[in-house]
Amino acid sequence: MTTPKLFLPKVFKGIALFTPGGDLIYCIDPNKQGRWHLHLCAALQEILDLPEPPHFLVPCYTATVDHWLDPHTHQIRTFAEAYPAVLQHQALLNVIFGTGDLVWQAAPWQDGLCDRMVLATYRSTFPQLWEDHDLIINLDLSEKAPKYYPPVKATQNVQQKTQCYVLRLFIAGHSANTERILHNLHEMLERSLKYPYTLKVIDVLTHPEQAEIDQVSATPTLVKVWPQPIRRIVGDLDNAEKIFQMLGATEKL
Repeated sequence: MTTPKLFLPKVFKGIALFTPGGDLIYCIDPNKQGRWHLHLCAALQEILDLPEPPHFLVPCYTATVDHWLDPHTHQIRTFAEAYPAVLQHQALLNVIFGTGDLVWQAAPWQDGLCDRMVLATYRSTFPQLWEDHDLIINLDLSEKAPKYYPPVKATQNVQQKTQCYVLRLFIAGHSANTERILHNLHEMLERSLKYPYTLKVIDVLTHPEQAEIDQVSATPTLVKVWPQPIRRIVGDLDNAEKIFQMLGATEKL
């Protein structure tokens, strides 16, 4: 799986597609071309081994951001909106799109557009979408071979033989300190880890059940889920040496 780019173009359009289980696939395009949602759905079909592209996720589980140049002021402006089902992921959206502490607007809501009862009818056919695979994927359409992993079934079969880090960061609400921690962690891991990783952000205020599962009693807490053994570090997430000892990584900063 790929990780957020640290250097983004000044002018671009980005879209993000979440699953009900919390996985994320997104795309950043400076050319602002269309039909991206179809590409994201097709990629999810391949990655999660779905019977068909999950077009029913659009637009209910989407978020979009537009960095554009105002022709009158010659300044970069930003417009970002997300549907109510994914507004809880603002901190993660700000990290992958480099939008700082931006507050995302709620996308216009129409009665019957995102009926949860209707969406739930797809669960029996697409059970993978309601599972949490810790996926955060950057679909780079500028490359001949998009940057995403093969289907999860295949990935699970080879995971024992390949090195990959799966991390969970537990926070309590969104704040400037949370944004700083996220930025520093992504920068540190991108610069120093030679293996792929995912860093999933979990707010204990909205997902206390996940904190209980991972035995998290304080925030911020960084948990290494894979490779085993499971390890965690609480509080001091600015200490790079301590984090890499927790990861069991051999890379030198």
